[in-house]
Amino acid sequence: MRIFAAVAFTLAAPLALAGPQCTDADQSEWQDKEAFQDNLKDEGYKINVFKVTDGNCYEIYGWNKEGQKVEIYYDPVSGNAVKTEIDD
Repeated sequence: MRIFAAVAFTLAAPLALAGPQCTDADQSEWQDKEAFQDNLKDEGYKINVFKVTDGNCYEIYGWNKEGQKVEIYYDPVSGNAVKTEIDD
């Protein structure tokens, strides 16, 4: 029984750490990566890391216009924030 529990936990752990699913749209429908980042910078964000996630999100690590450290997942089609984490 212990082996089954260990295997079940090992298989479920990556799912618990996975980020959100942002879109199923084809990448041809996504906003341009560079333009998207430029818009965020124009809004006062400082981007330290920008990446595309396995869940088809644009994800940034950086600081918002208030100077708070943030991790934000965006829908690359609409540009809307899907998940935001602020580290005070």
